[in-house]
Amino acid sequence: MANHQFNVRKTGAPHTIEHRVYVEMDGKPISPFHDIPLYANEQKTILNMVVEIPRWTNAKLEISKDEILNPIKQDIKKGKLRFVRNCFPHKGYLWNYGAFPQTWEDPNSIHPETKAKGDNDPLDVCEIGELVGYTGQVKQVKVLGVMALLDEEETDWKVIVIDVNDPLAPKLNDVEDVERHLPGLLRATNEWFRIYKIPDGKSENQFAFSGECKNRKYAMDVILETHEAWEKLITGVTDPNGLHTTNIHCKQSPFRLDHNNLPVSIPANQNLAPAPIDPSIDKWFFISGAAI
Repeated sequence: MANHQFNVRKTGAPHTIEHRVYVEMDGKPISPFHDIPLYANEQKTILNMVVEIPRWTNAKLEISKDEILNPIKQDIKKGKLRFVRNCFPHKGYLWNYGAFPQTWEDPNSIHPETKAKGDNDPLDVCEIGELVGYTGQVKQVKVLGVMALLDEEETDWKVIVIDVNDPLAPKLNDVEDVERHLPGLLRATNEWFRIYKIPDGKSENQFAFSGECKNRKYAMDVILETHEAWEKLITGVTDPNGLHTTNIHCKQSPFRLDHNNLPVSIPANQNLAPAPIDPSIDKWFFISGAAI
């Protein structure tokens, strides 16, 4: 596969409703949902992931499914920008959190083992390498395992990966290697997803498989299933039902456009200073019963 150069184009100030991070390929904006190849090598052993949320930050950023070219924006709940709270001893997200391009968790499909439907999003990814990423970064990663969060009766897979350039990457090939070399990380990951909504008044999240992190093979099967679901979406076999499927590079897609035919013009890069954040975002919440 040709080596593409990925960059970001930022519009609006971070921590505002107007903020967007577009992903560029070879200097032109593309869709991080649809245009970045899932697999980064011919053997399909290395995958591309899109970083939405850098480790240790709190702003809930995500690929926008309903805007043209699917820029990354901050989630809004009840008219307010959404931040995750700090549940002791954790600060923000524990990993570089993001998504696999060209995947989709089909809400019309019930998984035979979790008995829950897909959550209508690209597949979530937790990258556990030592470097802190940035929003819109495209990382090449190897897959290690997967957890199945059950979120409001939907299956919300969390794939555990590591950047192929991380010093530990040669030693991490499957889920048991994570516990051997990074003891406590999988337990902390399970805890974080269970309790992170409690400060907002929600109940504790549940996991399928009693919280077990399934192995690499299981994770690769989940990735393939969601990639096939995305292929049906982008070729028009599945009704997009509100999802923005405009793309630049998917040759078999009826939604493909070239840059000259986009119905909107993507603003130039602005790189504005972040808006101030309410200091209460840094508060620590002590959740009763959380294992440390």
